[in-house]
Amino acid sequence: MTKSEVISKPEPCRDVVAGSDEASGPRRISRGTLHALPVISPLLLRWFTWYCRGYLRRHFHSLRVSINGLPPDATGYPVMLYTNHASWWDPLVGLVLKDACFPQRNLYAPIDAAMLQRYRMFAKLGFFGVEQGTRRGAVQFLRASEAILQSPNHLLAITPQSRFADVRERPLRFQSGLGRVASQVENVLFLPMATEFVFWEERLPEILVRFGEPVLINSGTRRSRTHEELSAHLEDQLTVALDALSIEAQRRDASDFRTILRGGAGQGGVYDLWRKLKAKLRGETFAKEHGRK
Repeated sequence: MTKSEVISKPEPCRDVVAGSDEASGPRRISRGTLHALPVISPLLLRWFTWYCRGYLRRHFHSLRVSINGLPPDATGYPVMLYTNHASWWDPLVGLVLKDACFPQRNLYAPIDAAMLQRYRMFAKLGFFGVEQGTRRGAVQFLRASEAILQSPNHLLAITPQSRFADVRERPLRFQSGLGRVASQVENVLFLPMATEFVFWEERLPEILVRFGEPVLINSGTRRSRTHEELSAHLEDQLTVALDALSIEAQRRDASDFRTILRGGAGQGGVYDLWRKLKAKLRGETFAKEHGRK
């Protein structure tokens, strides 16, 4: 990619914030619509994001974004956010990050159509159904993606590996969907996001995130590369972000990150009571974090 195809001006994520999405009206997908895009409920989305934030606090010590990999200023461009699929926690992390880093955008994401039939509430959160492993499902995904990425206020998030995968797995291999979308859209920012779940000094694990180098897909890009070549390039961009995040994770230095969410700390129970008593007897301030002196 040429430098003119890359946007890298960072906009800082905010500390724990409330959602501020506006409802997105129903919009028909072009070329023989199979379904309409979901209508997002701002009230339900705010409540569920609040719930996710509290749930993450109970199970993790923190959610941190690398200061060397903050999200770009993507004003005026629809964003295709693609990320590795590290765990079951990914959608919850994504909702909290969207609230902190992309508060003015409407977030959409694909979900198994059968699952959406069982949990219809997710349609009001921006999820749209896609049949798994069928040609019809591939067409559904492509048409929905094209419709979503027509608006500069939209954010489409996907996990192109389409399965849980270890963060150390190399080489990365995507399903064909991301490359095919890239070959069909115009002036869309493709943004890689690396996620890793690690234990540092605390009983609870850390969630670490790093945004990679964004790639602007335009008509020139599409003419010069096949969808397989576009997919390979996007795989490379996510690999670079994952490798850089791995190095930062191994350093275990919180100053490399901006804290988006702070959760539980300390060991709890009798151990923390004893530590608190010792600190009081010594005239010291008790710090729950195990890594703090």
